[in-house]
Amino acid sequence: MSKNSTLFFKSEYFEYLILSIIIIMGFVVRLYKIQSPIADWHSWRQADTASVTRIYVENGINLIYPKFHDISSIQTGIFNPNGYRMVEFPFYNAIGAVLAVNFQSISLEILSRLVSIISAVTSGFFLYLIGKRFIGKWGGILSVFFYLFIPYNIYFTRVILPDPMGVTFGIISLWLFVRFFDDKGDTYLYLSGIFFAAMLLIKPYMGFYIVPICYLALKKYELKKIFNDRKILFKAITFFVLAFLPFILWRAWISRFPEGIPFYLWAFNGDRIRFKPSFWYWIFGERLGHLILGSMGLIPFVFGVFNTKVKNLFIHWFLAGIFMYVVAVASANVMHDYYQIPSIPVIALTLAAGSIYLWRQQTFNKWLVRIILVSSVWVMLITGWNQIAGNYNINHPEILAAGAEVDKITPKDAIVIAPYNGDTAFLYATKRSGWPAIDDSIDRVIEKGADYYVSVDLESADTKMMVSRFKTIEKTNKYIIIDLHQTVKTK
Repeated sequence: MSKNSTLFFKSEYFEYLILSIIIIMGFVVRLYKIQSPIADWHSWRQADTASVTRIYVENGINLIYPKFHDISSIQTGIFNPNGYRMVEFPFYNAIGAVLAVNFQSISLEILSRLVSIISAVTSGFFLYLIGKRFIGKWGGILSVFFYLFIPYNIYFTRVILPDPMGVTFGIISLWLFVRFFDDKGDTYLYLSGIFFAAMLLIKPYMGFYIVPICYLALKKYELKKIFNDRKILFKAITFFVLAFLPFILWRAWISRFPEGIPFYLWAFNGDRIRFKPSFWYWIFGERLGHLILGSMGLIPFVFGVFNTKVKNLFIHWFLAGIFMYVVAVASANVMHDYYQIPSIPVIALTLAAGSIYLWRQQTFNKWLVRIILVSSVWVMLITGWNQIAGNYNINHPEILAAGAEVDKITPKDAIVIAPYNGDTAFLYATKRSGWPAIDDSIDRVIEKGADYYVSVDLESADTKMMVSRFKTIEKTNKYIIIDLHQTVKTK
């Protein structure tokens, strides 16, 4: 190999070339089935998010009054006639709505997924910067590689959820704080607080990202110095005000609309699963070990945990923060696999640290270890893809056909009942407000405004009751649509 070639491969140009290829390919792989309707895995949560965006497109953007199509009492226990959706601050929905208004030839669903995908590649870039800072050049490259190509994260950063954007804000906040830690100026500290606030407004559970920040702060200043030095104390107070005050104000605001706040206390330990054997099995066996790391990925991950020969223990404290998150939000992490989205950045960093450690180790046969490392990563990706591929499937296309027919034959302001076990994907497909399940007697639901009943379960007791009482206006072998204002004459 010539001297010039050697210099090129060691130069920043080669590093940036590899980084660019990874980011471009990370974007491309997320385009897989981007045009799919919202009827894939976790369709109910995606439908709720997309519903807010659709209403913004139709009625205009109002950031402090986000609404969606579900007006039932199912999610909150309170009838919600205005359809308030008081959860995350709607940054994600507002951006999606602006795009949908300006690019009307592209579907809202595709544009919303593009927002998630762009968030993902942005997270990957800043994770590269963090990895490079703490693990070195190739640690940064491997960090962005793992983040963008773990199959679990490919799927869950192209879904219509605010979570990928929340992760982006969180990673940027961490990088900015690292810059402050490296004495690049107080501006980075305050910007870090602002991005941390944006993260909390989207995903409060990600507040555990404060753990690695606190570690860096205490490494930069001793605890006594923080309280004894007024300038440092002022900086600390300012950071926490910037980081947490917007979230406190948002929570105070949405508390005025209890009908729009879904049940959430169950997420912490509602089923008393925390620290039970099943908790460890689901979190570390199924989710981390199998779904995310594809079993063989545990090899570089474990060595990444053991690798303390790094510039400091930032990654280890980041892992500690994520472990606290999983323990605190135990039931939700066990019940829903998308709750692991905030954990992927530190998992990617740990995999990178472990891979670098194994590649450079001198204890065992160098080439044998490297072969095992490469093989384990390859198997991790293959196994992970096999685990996640089914998430893209549309298992019940009949709800889409029924929804399209409702949209075709009913008035735009019609209110419908679209029972689908409480899953709002069916209701979303109708492009109408209403109920994703019957939460009261049918007569009271009609009094509250229901106009039509549509079902894809032709043999259910509710459907048979509706057929016996009200006029059927459309019926196929897949769905039935009933007018709740036209009764059937009894003989």
